[in-house]
Amino acid sequence: MFTHIRSYEVLEVLRMDHMKGLYVDLIECHLKENVSIDELATIGNMDILSVIRSEGDKHICLVLGHETEDANDVFSELNLIYTAPSLISEERIIVSFISGQKDMMRFVEVVKANIGKVVNMTFKQSTYEKKVLQSILTDKQREIMNAAYRYGYYDIPKRISSEQLSERLNISKPTLLEHLRKAERRLFTEIFSGSPEMSN
Repeated sequence: MFTHIRSYEVLEVLRMDHMKGLYVDLIECHLKENVSIDELATIGNMDILSVIRSEGDKHICLVLGHETEDANDVFSELNLIYTAPSLISEERIIVSFISGQKDMMRFVEVVKANIGKVVNMTFKQSTYEKKVLQSILTDKQREIMNAAYRYGYYDIPKRISSEQLSERLNISKPTLLEHLRKAERRLFTEIFSGSPEMSN
């Protein structure tokens, strides 16, 4: 990976599919001298889908990542929601995610066994109550997200597919996924910004 780049930072995790070992991220990469972004089709195990903006050696790119089979086997067992900031360079790796304590400690064990030592860890305890978080959702978003959780859509592995869930709720699959995405976005925005004012 570091033949052509010095480092990259994940600006936003747009999609993560642990079952298939795929993810879509918005990243900012810093290239090494005399390397052109036009020469690169991949960065490590990530395909460059689009270069959004370039400024000097910094480039903001939309990428499709492929987890190795071994990594996917290990990490798909953990209940982690990856978030920004994450920074990867030759000297260090910084990752951020939301998780319970048990999965977090298991993640640390996996990192120590397969990658290297953990130098620093910071934990932040969520202070939100269920009723506060759910209050930022529309009635429809809350109803669909509660049903998704109850029927096992968020379980690993899933106990119900999006098609099956849409049939149970008597709505189309695209409508279901749109409501879930908007609800998830609202929840994540509230968690990270703490702002009570949300847009649709």
